[in-house]
Amino acid sequence: MARPIKATPVITGADARRFEKAMENVQKISPERRAEMMKAYEWFKRAAKFPI
Repeated sequence: MARPIKATPVITGADARRFEKAMENVQKISPERRAEMMKAYEWFKRAAKFPI
């Protein structure tokens, strides 16, 4: 039987400030880069055939 998943701890202090700053400076990706990423995702999705 699997062990229960523990709750994620709350970020505090310097880690919280660094995380907040990173969330304010999110960089947008270009449509070309997004298409490239989706192409790779589709390739991996086709390659991952797991028996059930």
